[in-house]
Amino acid sequence: MTFQRARSEEQRQIRRRAILDTAVAMLGEMPVAELTLNELSRRVGLAKSNVLRYFESREAVLLELLDHFTGVWLGGLAQELEAGIEPDASLEARARQLAEILSRSLAGQEVLCDLAGAQGGVLEHNVSPEVLRQHKRSSLGRVTDMAELLNRYLPELGDDAQLFCLMSLISAGALATYVPPPPNLLAVYAQEPDLGRFNLNLQDALRFTFTSALVGVLPRA
Repeated sequence: MTFQRARSEEQRQIRRRAILDTAVAMLGEMPVAELTLNELSRRVGLAKSNVLRYFESREAVLLELLDHFTGVWLGGLAQELEAGIEPDASLEARARQLAEILSRSLAGQEVLCDLAGAQGGVLEHNVSPEVLRQHKRSSLGRVTDMAELLNRYLPELGDDAQLFCLMSLISAGALATYVPPPPNLLAVYAQEPDLGRFNLNLQDALRFTFTSALVGVLPRA
């Protein structure tokens, strides 16, 4: 794919979309850490300098994709919660149902978790204050939407819903960095089974984390 220079806002948006779509395809093949600006430029058919006309850095591309993947995930989560939470169940039962659905749903979002895991230590570096401002505004909107969604099924969360949502996403990103372990570490676990307790299952780890958090913040009868 090759492009002529964009001369209108519509053409600029087409270029931006092509860059983002190409990056999405690359993340289906490789982890975030391996996606480079050089390879992205080559695949999209633009010189690296031209890609930088639309995004100021690799990290700026990935921050936009983090927002995109979060939005797509939230759309599916709404359906999962509607199907999986019994509105007339007890507070503890609904909390456990919510923790189960969240852990299963996030564990299935490999790219989202990979991006979230890189957010604080990598993606929020090498970008301008304006890009960070836009990113944080978008993130606040996503967290607000998620909090409103969870409060439909667990209104007892109240004002703590936003913090719970933020910590859930951070936890998913952090725990995902340990899964799957590299082959050399798997070999160590195989040689010393007692060390296998460090071999985390992401869904189980998230379920434990979310259930512990919900039991801790919800009001007691």
